[in-house]
Amino acid sequence: MLRAPLGSGVARRDCAGLARRMKTTDDVISGVIQREGGGKYTNNPADKGGPTKFGITLDTLAHWRNRPTTAADVQALTEAEARQVYRHLFIIEPNFTLILDINVEIGIEVVDTGANMGPGVAATFLQRILNVFNARAKFYPDLKVDGNVGPATAAALRSYIAKRGAEGVTVLLKGLNVLQGARYVEIAERNEEQETFVYGWLRERVGL
Repeated sequence: MLRAPLGSGVARRDCAGLARRMKTTDDVISGVIQREGGGKYTNNPADKGGPTKFGITLDTLAHWRNRPTTAADVQALTEAEARQVYRHLFIIEPNFTLILDINVEIGIEVVDTGANMGPGVAATFLQRILNVFNARAKFYPDLKVDGNVGPATAAALRSYIAKRGAEGVTVLLKGLNVLQGARYVEIAERNEEQETFVYGWLRERVGL
């Protein structure tokens, strides 16, 4: 790939775009950490995630570090490393940068849902909503609902926003929150212990 000279306008635009993306990503991560209780360490026996800090669970930290980890490792987790985990495992790897680049509001919702329910679940919600909003494939083709965000999902989202505009963004966000809220209720219905958390989940994660 040809690279523009450092002093060129192209290079300056590229750097400016990267800076905006980094700031957006940092702001998204800050919001997730805040909703996850900040740097408070928790280890509630009813919480399937087990030891957790900054919203990063024991299993997630072990996956990130690629080695076995302990509760003490989670307790010692720094915010700087937690931000790295979110950036790579919950934004870059699931390709949610594609969504953030198209629409920040939708990107924030998808990242936040992914941090709480898993990126695959968040991507599936987006694909399902886009499929039922495509007017029987008149606006764009149906997506394969596989939980993987790629060019097809990004193209569908662009087409949807081009067709529906700002109102469409608001309605799509409502749809995503409806699916998220329904899943929380289903989790609590399947496992009574999760009733400990469902009120807080709906309060913090589901917007109107």
